[in-house]
Amino acid sequence: MGRFKGGTQEGSEWKPKNKHRSICLHSFSDLSHVSAATFMYLLKDCYLYGTHKATPKFRVLHQQVKGALNNGPQPGPFTYIVQCMYIIPLLGQSHAEGFSHMLISSLRHLKSMESVQKDFIDAKCLAAQLVLDILASVVPHEERILVKLLETFDIELKDMAHALCGSELGDEDLTKTREHLTQYVRSFMKSESYVTAVALMTRFNIQCCDESFLIKLIGSNQLKAAEEWAAFMGKEMIILIIQKYLDIKMLKSANELVKQYDLTEEFPDVNYLYKESSLKKLAEKGCWEVAEVRAKKETKLMEYLVYLAMEAGYMEKVDELCERYSLEGYVNSLVPEEVLSRSDYLDLKKLILEEIVWVDEINGLINATSYIEACKIIGVDCEWKPNYEKGSKPNKVSIIQIASDKKAFIFDLIKLYEDDPKELDCCFRRIMCSSNILKLGYNLQCDLHQLSQSYGELLCFQSYEMLLDIQKLFKETTGGLSGLSKKILGAGLNKTRRNSNWEQRPLTQNQKEYAALDAVVLVHIFHHVRGQPQFGVNEGRQAEWKSHIVSRVNRARSPLRF
Repeated sequence: MGRFKGGTQEGSEWKPKNKHRSICLHSFSDLSHVSAATFMYLLKDCYLYGTHKATPKFRVLHQQVKGALNNGPQPGPFTYIVQCMYIIPLLGQSHAEGFSHMLISSLRHLKSMESVQKDFIDAKCLAAQLVLDILASVVPHEERILVKLLETFDIELKDMAHALCGSELGDEDLTKTREHLTQYVRSFMKSESYVTAVALMTRFNIQCCDESFLIKLIGSNQLKAAEEWAAFMGKEMIILIIQKYLDIKMLKSANELVKQYDLTEEFPDVNYLYKESSLKKLAEKGCWEVAEVRAKKETKLMEYLVYLAMEAGYMEKVDELCERYSLEGYVNSLVPEEVLSRSDYLDLKKLILEEIVWVDEINGLINATSYIEACKIIGVDCEWKPNYEKGSKPNKVSIIQIASDKKAFIFDLIKLYEDDPKELDCCFRRIMCSSNILKLGYNLQCDLHQLSQSYGELLCFQSYEMLLDIQKLFKETTGGLSGLSKKILGAGLNKTRRNSNWEQRPLTQNQKEYAALDAVVLVHIFHHVRGQPQFGVNEGRQAEWKSHIVSRVNRARSPLRF
């Protein structure tokens, strides 16, 4: 008789790890004489003495249980699992929910098998009794397990009535059972267990709530439960939830419900409003190419995209769209003063930047490096051409911008790397590994990762000293660098060009200004808050920022060690 310790897996077999702690493999290969209690304690033993982490152990055990349920559990797999569900709480709270999910989900592949249909029907009554025991707190199981039992065993009101009242059922017994379950529904609602309450109401046709319940569901962000309950209540409630979604600008959810329930006549504008909202979100992210693809089949949407570009001050995009889709007449009908909101954004004039220097040849690289080495504080950022194909690798980093508070350099990495990779590596190592220059970034670790992926043979992007990620200094700041700029400097950044084509040469002046601004604003934010804890620097200490400075020195490349 084979013995094994629950722990490691090779293929589909368990391998022994400790001869002094083992269980019989035979117990899993033949359940015909193994009680539910014995099975559960053996299963727990497998888990406790396994050597893998929790998730892999549960995954392997799940496969073992699915196989074991084909090996003669008496009187059948569904009844056997219900019996196990009574045992599980005795194993301890830390294991109960995980084992319960494992066992119940192991039944799914058996439901279509004709040989177990009689056991499934018999087990429904036992499962209904288990549900009553869970509701009455006689058997302690999580509410999610309760809902899963109802779904897996397809428990109906008559099954619950049979468990509650006995085998001979009349209409009064069904009414009595529904009233009994209603009390539990009210209890779940009182404790704000809305998902469980909705599961009971929809399954057993319990109508004990009005539209105020729908508002509670939406307010507590239980949107799936809200939609299930609205569908259960009928068209009037579905119309109400769509209206509520519209009120709180949840246009995507509203549009999906309108389509699902064929309510276009009641809500004729929702689909268009949703498309407009999608275009606006794409524009705010700078995903103009994607937005254009979404809009080009509808003239009104294309006009709206032009409006968004004009509103953002992205005039080269306005010109590009107008020329491509002959929309000059639409643009001329707009009043620029009412559309343009460029004053809402921070610009280089407000920061008094003296010069933007484009660097695409080696002499310029050397001169720029010498200037930067004399700076105490610099901002660093980089850009690359967006790739909109799902699952594809990002494009190579195209430019890196480095700025002091007065001067910004934009380095054409693609050309500099092609011309002289050794000199490029040398110059940037002098910058990145200098302990005399504080290098500011916003999520700069992400940029450095992208740089190392793009130019992996260069050491300059493998090591750094004196790096400070500005975002780590602030609590609860939303909107990325633009949001932080608005909080600290009073104006956000116009991010409409973020996803433009950074590989085109020459870059437009607007692209250069955008790139420079992303670097120089870091220096201004840092200067502004270094001595002003009221802006939200962690723990309010002026020197707190020093604790967030990081370095990574990669002296030699060596193989990974495990």
